[in-house]
Amino acid sequence: MQILENEPMNMHTSFRVGGPARFFVKAESIDDLKQALTFATEKGLPHFILGNGTNLLVSDKGYEGVVITLAGDFAKIEDLGNGIFKAGAAVPLGRFARMALKQGYAGIHKLAGIPGTLGGAIYMNAGAYGQEIGAHCTQVTSLDASGNICERTTDDCSFGYRQSIFQKTGGAQAETILSATFQLESGSLAGESLEQTVARLEAELQECMAKRKATQPLNMPNAGSTFKRMERGSIEMPQQIAPGYYIEQAGLKGHCIGGAEVSTLHANFIVNAGGATAKDILDLSDYVKASVAKKFGVELQREIVLLGEF
Repeated sequence: MQILENEPMNMHTSFRVGGPARFFVKAESIDDLKQALTFATEKGLPHFILGNGTNLLVSDKGYEGVVITLAGDFAKIEDLGNGIFKAGAAVPLGRFARMALKQGYAGIHKLAGIPGTLGGAIYMNAGAYGQEIGAHCTQVTSLDASGNICERTTDDCSFGYRQSIFQKTGGAQAETILSATFQLESGSLAGESLEQTVARLEAELQECMAKRKATQPLNMPNAGSTFKRMERGSIEMPQQIAPGYYIEQAGLKGHCIGGAEVSTLHANFIVNAGGATAKDILDLSDYVKASVAKKFGVELQREIVLLGEF
C-alpha cells in the first residue's frame, strides 16, 4: 500500500483543479483497503474513495483527509459465462462496456463513452442514451465502515435516476463499493451471426460517440453534466426537464467567472477555460442556479460532487 502526503488533486480530477489531499493512498487489495481505512481512523481523518475524478470538484484548499484510489485486484473483470460478468470497482466503465460488446452483449454498450470507473458508475447509477448501469446489475459487493463485506441485490441498491443506496451511506456509515455482477442479454437479432451483431452494436456505440463529440466540450477540462435532469420543469414548460435548456434560455452560454465558463457548446457543462480555480467553478454554478431560479422558478441540483472546504 502506497501512502503519499499532500498529493495535488488537480492531477486526479477531470476539472484539473483542486488543492492537495492530506494523504493519498492506492489500495490494490481488500487488505490494502482495510489498512487504508484503519489509517484514516487512527489519524482521526475522513476518507474519500476516488475513481477517475470525472464527477468531482475538489476545493482549492484541498482535502484534510485520506483520499483512497483503488487499483490492482479492483481493476479485474471476470467472465462467468452466459452473459454474466463480475467487474471490480476500479474497472473503467468504457473498458467493461466494450468487452461485453465484443462478445455480442447489449444493454450497457452505449455507456462506453462515460469516462468514469465502475464503482463511480454504480454509486451514481450512471447512464446515457437510454441505458443505465443499474438496469443489468444483479449484485453489488461493498465494504462497510466496520470492515464487513456486504452483498446487495439490484432491489437492495435502490437504483434511481443518478442515485443509489450508496449515496445514503455516508459519514461514519460510508461503504466502499468493491465490485458488481451483471447479467447481460445477447444483442443478437434473428438470423445474425456474432460478427454481424458486434458490428451493429459497434455502429450504435459510434453513433452515440459522434453525438457526444458534437454536443459536448470534450476538448476542455470539465466534469460532465453540472446539473441533474429535473423531474419537471417550469410552470410554463413542465415537460422541459433538461437543465441546459433553461441555462441557455437564461442567456448564460459563454458566461464566465474567472477561468470557469458555461460551455458555448452545451449549456449544462461548466468548463475550465484556462486557469480556473475550484472557487471559480463553484461560484459560476451558484450563479447559474440563482439565475435560472429567478427567471424560471426552477431549482437546479448539482450533479457534481464537492470535496473539501469551500
